[in-house]
Amino acid sequence: MSAESTDAVEGAPGAMLVIISGPSGVGKDTIIDALKARSRRPPFHFVVTCTTRPPRDGEVNGVSYHFLGRNDFLAMRHADQFLEANEVHGNWYGTPRAEVRRALQVGEDVILKIDVQGAQVVKEQVPEALLIFVVPPSLEALFQRLRNRATESVDQLELRQRNAALELARQHDYNHVVVNETGQVDRTAELIDHVIAEEHAKRAGRRVRV
Repeated sequence: MSAESTDAVEGAPGAMLVIISGPSGVGKDTIIDALKARSRRPPFHFVVTCTTRPPRDGEVNGVSYHFLGRNDFLAMRHADQFLEANEVHGNWYGTPRAEVRRALQVGEDVILKIDVQGAQVVKEQVPEALLIFVVPPSLEALFQRLRNRATESVDQLELRQRNAALELARQHDYNHVVVNETGQVDRTAELIDHVIAEEHAKRAGRRVRV
């Protein structure tokens, strides 16, 4: 990834920066997949996050995430190539600034899947960003999803459960809250699409500066 000037760049009229957050296990990746499957013109641009965590089974570099070594990631962070970068559960995650700018400039709505820390950082830099928080039908349902996923050790699972409770308390910092009911991911994606469409109708000429 090449470096890019950190001076703010203005997107095309109407193009939006949309942040989707939610606690670990709420189904963000599945929702993103459902949004990708929806027919839309112009299409959403889904930014691929950079991370230092190792890939899980089935994840593809450059598609699921940009998997980077810790030194490479921190070098990019030092060069201010991330719109936001945070350490979560012992691993670094960052949003590549250049990719966001390119999509906005050609008029595409940019979708970022980031945690509550990163969402706050982006909102401070880009006040026009739209923040959507995804919640489970209940905390117990969330914990059950985490247990069923079986991708973490016992200690990692306990950490994610503690962090999930803290993250849920931050949902009021968001513009919209959407419930991802169990087994209703397509409905959740439809609700998010509807929220974005409503925001377009309210402020059709907005220009996002990143």
